[in-house]
Amino acid sequence: MVLTRLGTGLVTLVAVTLFGAGACAFDPQSDQSGAAGGLAPVGAAEDATGASAPPGPDQGKVTPSPRTSPREPAPTTSKPTKKPTRKPTRKPTRTASPKPPGGCPQGERQREVEGYLARLGGFGTVTVDGRQSAADCAAIKRFQRRYDIRPPEGRAGPTTADVARRLARTDTGKCRTGSGTTFCVDLTLQTVWAMRDGKVVMPPTVTRTGMSGYATPAGTYKINFRNTKEWSDPYEVWLPYWQRFVGGIGFHETTTYLHNKPIGSHGCVNLLPVDARRLWQLGKVGTRVHVTGRRPGT
Repeated sequence: MVLTRLGTGLVTLVAVTLFGAGACAFDPQSDQSGAAGGLAPVGAAEDATGASAPPGPDQGKVTPSPRTSPREPAPTTSKPTKKPTRKPTRKPTRTASPKPPGGCPQGERQREVEGYLARLGGFGTVTVDGRQSAADCAAIKRFQRRYDIRPPEGRAGPTTADVARRLARTDTGKCRTGSGTTFCVDLTLQTVWAMRDGKVVMPPTVTRTGMSGYATPAGTYKINFRNTKEWSDPYEVWLPYWQRFVGGIGFHETTTYLHNKPIGSHGCVNLLPVDARRLWQLGKVGTRVHVTGRRPGT
C-alpha cells in the first residue's frame, strides 16, 4: 500500500511540472487588449513609417542592402549640383512726376479753368495751354480763396471749373435796371451782382438759392426789411446781413458750405460772407431786386 501511494504521488508531481497548474495561463497570441501583443497601439504604424512625422534630416539617403556583396559598391546618390542663383532684377522705380513751379497739382480741368480765368480777369496772368505753371497756380489759388473753394491748393478740379464757368457766362446786361441800385439774381447760373444807374458796382459772385420744393421765385421786387442779424424762427438759425424782398425770402450770409450742391436754401439767396456784407453796404429799404431764370432741378 505504501509503495502504491508513493508511485501515485510521483506521477502527479511529474504531470504538474510538465503541464502547469491549470488552463488559465495568458496566450500572448490571443490577447486583444494590446498590452501583451495582438493589436498595435493607435499611432504605432504611423510612427513606424513616418507618415505623420516631419521629414528627418537623413531622409532621401540610400541605405546599402544587407544582400549587397562586399565586391559590389553600395549605390550612392550624387549630390545635386547647385545652379547659379540669379540676382532678382529690380524694376526701375517710377519717380513721381515733379510738381510744377509753385507746388500746385494739376487738375483734370486745367485748360478749362485757365480759359475762364483769362476771360474773367483780375486773378493774375494765366496761360491757356492746359499745363500748370507757377503763374497759373497763383491765379487759381487767388480765385479759390476769393470764392471759398476748399481746399485752395491751386488744383483745377470740378468745383473750381463749375464756379469759374458760371461767373464767366453771367450776362450782367440782361438785368433790368433803372435809376438807383438794383440787386440782380440769375437762378439758372446761380450768380448775384449789383448795378447802379446801369453800371456794375458789384461784379457777379456765386450764390445758392432755393432747393426743390422751395424754389426762389423769379420776378421784380424791392427790399422791404433789413437787419444785420435776423433770427429765423422756423429753422432756428441766425441770418447775418438779412435783406428781405418777398414773403420770408431774402439775401443773407450762408450758414453752411456754399458749394455743397446737393443741398439748397428754403428760398433765400445765400451769399459768401464778403458778398453779404458788400450787398448790405449797397442796399437799403426800397432797393430794387430783379430775379430771372430757374435753378436747375427745381
